[in-house]
Amino acid sequence: MALPKYNELYTLFLAAVQDGKVHGMAEIRAEIAQKLHLTQDELEQKLSSGKQTVFSNRVGWAKTYLKKAGLLHSPKRGSFQISEEGYRLLTSGEDITNDLLCGRYSDFAEFWASRQVANPSKKAGPENTAGRADGKSVGQPEAAETPQETLDRVYGVINKQLAEDLLEAVMEQSPSFFENLVVDLMKCMNYGDGFVTKTSHDEGIDGIIHEDKLGFNLIYIQAKRWNPNTVIGKPEIQKFAGAMMGPPRIEKGLFISTASFSQGARMFAEAQHIILVDGQKLTELMIECGLGVFTQKAYFIKQIDNDFFDE
Repeated sequence: MALPKYNELYTLFLAAVQDGKVHGMAEIRAEIAQKLHLTQDELEQKLSSGKQTVFSNRVGWAKTYLKKAGLLHSPKRGSFQISEEGYRLLTSGEDITNDLLCGRYSDFAEFWASRQVANPSKKAGPENTAGRADGKSVGQPEAAETPQETLDRVYGVINKQLAEDLLEAVMEQSPSFFENLVVDLMKCMNYGDGFVTKTSHDEGIDGIIHEDKLGFNLIYIQAKRWNPNTVIGKPEIQKFAGAMMGPPRIEKGLFISTASFSQGARMFAEAQHIILVDGQKLTELMIECGLGVFTQKAYFIKQIDNDFFDE
């Protein structure tokens, strides 16, 4: 049999966790595979990258979309539990499709619209007309796009989801892990040597790093692994600025957090030579530097070299 698409696995995924207990992904995949009576060859079919099986990839995306709709909880990384709404929808007997999820759950509709990866040549159908009051296709581009534009769109969607997963993984680690991660990130960005300060004697400074590899100037680091929904205000930045007064007095500081910053905090930081990095920027930098992620497959876009063919 042909392997089901990710959106054809929604009901099976929810059924695998319908008992309300927390289940790991390996357990869920095994349950779905058994229900589908998949052969070993089907289970071992690889993506073109060779890094992951097609089945595992599609179950993973089904999980992501169900979470976006609020039908799943993730008490800890790699483990999932059905939500009350997920159980209600599963037992209703309704056909769970992207159409239904877009029309019923605003968070999913917003996520779906942000994908914008619909085939420009494809007419709107049941699966891509939901969630819009004006009847237009959700995620369908306004005009035909080039293959390069389509690739850029898909790349953006994948990276956005990776950033969310990355921030989730960071949040599950200890504060000390986060402090070391920040120093490692600075090193990946070609700054000089750095170290995490001892917890009992840091006086508000979590790390120190050299601005350059020769060590001419120092940068103080404050690292806060706080709830991403938290907004850090001006007082926290003022305390960090006070710690920078020393001794020794340090002119430059980096306040990096998984949370976000208020406008007042940003204005004060700019005046004090303090760089603020929030959760979104943090994951962008980690992806750019390859910290905590790996390259699954690289695509090279080539074009004709006109100079080569000039006589």
